[in-house]
Amino acid sequence: MTSMFRAHMGAAFDRLHPQIQRRFSVGLDSGEACIGRGTMDRIWHGGAHVKPFLRLGGMRNILVPREGRDVPFVMENFPYLDSFGRETVTFVRTFQLPGGPHRFDATMVHSPERGSILDYLGTHQHLATDLHLSAEPDGSLLIRSGEHRFREGPVDVRVPDFIGGDAEVRESFDEATGRFRIRVRVVNRRFGPLFGYEGSFAAEYVDVRGHELRPDLRPVREEVRA
Repeated sequence: MTSMFRAHMGAAFDRLHPQIQRRFSVGLDSGEACIGRGTMDRIWHGGAHVKPFLRLGGMRNILVPREGRDVPFVMENFPYLDSFGRETVTFVRTFQLPGGPHRFDATMVHSPERGSILDYLGTHQHLATDLHLSAEPDGSLLIRSGEHRFREGPVDVRVPDFIGGDAEVRESFDEATGRFRIRVRVVNRRFGPLFGYEGSFAAEYVDVRGHELRPDLRPVREEVRA
């Protein structure tokens, strides 16, 4: 078994910086989890019209409803088998914002039928987004979002472009500092920039073979629909 990210990217995975390759090799086969600890230089929002949307998402640990600078954060990437037998990797980010911490939760699975990494957002996996990964010439990783879908009970609908957001994530490794750099930007095609953050972190790798996933990292509800 290989990591879901290598399986999705194929030969392009080998063009990533070696440290990026290791980070995105976390999985059941490697037996490793990755914990990133660092600082977001900036967490920003678009205009006032996006704030109700961000507050609503924040209720289910989707997006980050507050802004800030020099915000300490932890990102936890742990592999596990979900209740449907799929290899899954957590992307749980905890931001220590003024007024209290806030989490942005996601869980990822490989979806060969969709030709993407499937990113389930939030505590209840109500939103599913296709992610497409590519290697940049400098060895950094570029992630772009595709179609978004909303699932709740019998409801299964595609999120229209005019209310959705196109996400772009760039992750690189800085040889000079020995730290990873990350930049996230989410833009609506009609209303412009919605949300984003950028910062840096150091990575620690943890052996998770034979260990159960910490319960608070697992979603409250799991969605089988891709």
